[in-house]
Amino acid sequence: MFSPAQGIYDGPMKFIHLTDPHIVAPPQTLLGLDGRKRLGDAVRSINAEHRDAALCMVTGDLTHWAEDGAYAALIEILDDLAMPWHPLIGNHDTRETARAALPALPWSEDGFLHYALTTPAGRFVVLDSVDAGKSGGRLCEARLRWLRGQLTDSLAAKEDVYVFMHHAPFKVGVNGLDRIRLANGDDLAACLRGFSHVRHLFFGHLHRNCHGSWRGLPFSTVKATAHQVALIVDDETPLTASTEDPAYAVCLLEADRVVIHDHAYMEAGKAIPYRRGAPAGEDVPDHQKDWS
Repeated sequence: MFSPAQGIYDGPMKFIHLTDPHIVAPPQTLLGLDGRKRLGDAVRSINAEHRDAALCMVTGDLTHWAEDGAYAALIEILDDLAMPWHPLIGNHDTRETARAALPALPWSEDGFLHYALTTPAGRFVVLDSVDAGKSGGRLCEARLRWLRGQLTDSLAAKEDVYVFMHHAPFKVGVNGLDRIRLANGDDLAACLRGFSHVRHLFFGHLHRNCHGSWRGLPFSTVKATAHQVALIVDDETPLTASTEDPAYAVCLLEADRVVIHDHAYMEAGKAIPYRRGAPAGEDVPDHQKDWS
């Protein structure tokens, strides 16, 4: 909830972070997994448990091979969301096919899918990190200049900023992912330097839950709705997939905090009553008696 007249929060803004669906055209599957069903299950979970979310951000790799039929399937599934969804493109997408499938998106005149959203929590700045024809990403001078303009304008408007992109701009310790990160993370860091109103960086691409800080800026990503990347922390293993369960993130933004819950939605139905109990034949320990 947000009070425009006062310009302050009276509660958290809730949104969903969903990433890397890697949809393929029916009836194909990918790595033995039905990505369309996994994405559909995510949508059903979001609608059932979090339909009060303001919006859903989808941080890239919308499709795996960028077929027309894959985008059609993706749109059909995501349009069932109870809230608006806002996509980024990733290295598995192509600008040409994505633009043909999603012409209403705010594509720039130079062909990039970068845009800003005004939200109750501040400005969501969406970056296009795709380096056409490559698995890794890159931000060219035009996109960095656009970002700098957004940062300058939002600072003047006294708006907090949350940045969304597909590629991680730094190494995360998984060799297969580090080799396909954003190639010029230093340029992004230089662009962001000095703008203390940037609250958080969200990205996709890793197919893993990963949280931390980079040069003082908090970041997070979440598992894909498609396959995952195996957590092999070394500097030599090639990219290795995993059939671990997918997830999406429930994000709560307030003036003094950013809270992110990763939800493994295919593990639903496992809630049990919490009964504290006591040691056999004894009463509840004194130091726990005030628990409700």
